[in-house]
Formats: sequence, structure tokens, C-alpha cells
Amino acid sequence: MKDLLRSLWVYRSFILTSIRNDFKVRFAQSKLGVLWMVIHPLMQVLIFATILSEVLSAKLPGIDNKYAYALYLMAGTLCWGLFAESISRCVTLFVDNGNLMKKVAFPRVCLPFICAGSMLVNNALLLLAIFAVFAVLGHTPGASVVWLPALILLTLLTSMSVGLLLGVLNVFMRDIGQVVPVLLQALFWLTPIVYNISILPESVREIFRLNPLYPLVTAYQQVLLYGKDPDWMSLLPLTIVAVVLGVASLIVFRRASQEMVDVL
Repeated sequence: MKDLLRSLWVYRSFILTSIRNDFKVRFAQSKLGVLWMVIHPLMQVLIFATILSEVLSAKLPGIDNKYAYALYLMAGTLCWGLFAESISRCVTLFVDNGNLMKKVAFPRVCLPFICAGSMLVNNALLLLAIFAVFAVLGHTPGASVVWLPALILLTLLTSMSVGLLLGVLNVFMRDIGQVVPVLLQALFWLTPIVYNISILPESVREIFRLNPLYPLVTAYQQVLLYGKDPDWMSLLPLTIVAVVLGVASLIVFRRASQEMVDVL
């Protein structure tokens, strides 16, 4: 672990420069640039809100706002966007950077942290956009919003832990990269993002609560919509699993890094 931290510190300029270059490459010759990172998720919210708000808005207790459903969607989207995009990028991270890993001498562990830094910037921009939309719609989050950084870091830790392990496996079994988008799509609909779990039958709710993302998404909604502190006890199992899986993923990555370069 000391070697890992030392490598990250020594190559900190490389990591920061790579994050900046990532944005430059992704939005080269684009007039709106990084605004596309905000436009895409907000357009998805607008589409869902337009289609489903008349059906579900009346079933969101505790939100005294006629735009309640749109607010609810944005709270869930902030969590899901970071989780899903981090996993998606990690799955193909080493395959996409195969030439870099073979031709440039640098600690390979920098790559996941470059990805994580890029995701944090994406999420921060989306958060600012959501706050602006909240203000326009007449909703002001309460003091509990101070817990958002902790929730964002937990989301990033969870997604990067899963994504790093899947990224290593994808180097050796490319089918992983084809299966993950399908699983993410299924997980999206099993997570209460576009609907409130209260509309489901009681027997079904217990099944949906087994989803490990349920307490995390609910925590975002509690903080942003209801002005309540997260239920940290419900988040404790996810935190423990994320930490353990993160350590395991780093160990697997470190042991497989040379074989990955050979395969790539």
C-alpha cells in the first residue's frame, strides 16, 4: 500500500495532466465542450419527467413542489450517473489504453485514478447544474446537503471497486465488456430512480430493498429532496463491501498487470 501511495504521489502531475487531456480529447472541436456532460443526463431527466410525471408525481409524499417528480429524478440521476459511467469506463479502461500501457513507462495503477478523477469532475459539473435547476424550480436543499461529498465518494469507491475488477477480467475475457451494459440496464430499472418504491406492492418492496444500490440512491434522495441526513447504518454494509472489494481489486490488478500488458 505504501508503494501504491508513493507511486500516486510521484506521478501526481501525470495523473492531473491526463485528466485534463481526457476532457480535451473527448470534446475536441465541440462547440459546447464539457457542457455535453451536463446536457445528456438532464435531457434524460426531462424525457422521463415529461412522459411519467403525470403518472407518478402524485405518489411522491413529502415533496411540496409541483415539479416533485423532476426533482426526484435528478437526485437519483446524480447517483446513478456516477456509478454507471464509472463502471462503463473502467470495463474498457485497460483495453482502450493498451498502447499506452505497452509503450510508456508509468505505474499502471495511475489509470484507475485518472478515470476516477475524470468521473469526479463530471459529477461535480452535473451537481452544479442540478443545483441551478433546483433553484429555477423553487426547491432549496436543506443543511443535510453537506453529506453529499461523502455520498459521492462512497458511490465512486463502490463503482471503481467493481469496475476495476471487471476491467481486469475484460482484458482476458472480452465478453465481459458486452455483458456489463446489459446488467447495468437491468440494475437501473431495479433501482428506485424513475419510480418511488412506495408504489410497489409491499411483498415486492422487500425484494427491491435487497438491491445494494437501494440505500445509496435513497440517501441521495433524502439529502437533496427531504433535507434529511443519510441513514448511515443502512449504508454500512455497502461501505464495508466496497472497501474490501476495492482492496481485492487492487491486489488482482497488481498481480495481473504484467500479464495484461502481454495480452494487450
